[in-house]
Amino acid sequence: MATSLPDIHLDLGCGTVPRNPYGRTRLCGVDIRALDGATGFEFRAANLTLEPIPYPDDTFGSLSAFDFVEHVPRILGTADGKGTRFPFIELMNEVWRVLAPGGRFFALTPAVPGLPAFQDPTHVNFITEDTHRYFCGDEPTGRMYGFNGQFNALRAEWVVDRDSHTATPLRWQQQFRRWRRRVKGKLVYFLWELEAVKPPASR
Repeated sequence: MATSLPDIHLDLGCGTVPRNPYGRTRLCGVDIRALDGATGFEFRAANLTLEPIPYPDDTFGSLSAFDFVEHVPRILGTADGKGTRFPFIELMNEVWRVLAPGGRFFALTPAVPGLPAFQDPTHVNFITEDTHRYFCGDEPTGRMYGFNGQFNALRAEWVVDRDSHTATPLRWQQQFRRWRRRVKGKLVYFLWELEAVKPPASR
């Protein structure tokens, strides 16, 4: 990873114990409402279905979203009832905006066709192993829906949830566990590690 990236990480939907998969020195979190017991990190409240990420452009070396993006609606009516907006597309724009050039987005999500993607009644955004492609490459497909960022996919793969909470390489025991679950058709979590492609920030 580039050493020039800001040593600051943001966890989306953080709860009282935000994740820090890259082990950065400064840790921040965003959740939908103020939290009791949110100590030891910088916390800001925002409803990311309706509001932007409450930080300036190019702030973070990395962001994470653990069991979060599946709760962000794909489509909502506008306040005046005359149009539609795409909150998931808007969120991905925001993730790209607040990442520094070369910053990483680490997202872990129960995905289709795994049953955990469907069984939680608050899941409204069903991720597949190809969803990330709408945000990656020279001309992301998401452009047609208003996505204006760009990512490179460093990793997009089925994983074991408990072994994928950090960005470090898997130990051999973890690799074996993933292989065994793949053979049995029991991998239900999908991991994105995306790199923000953008011009160098002027500092």
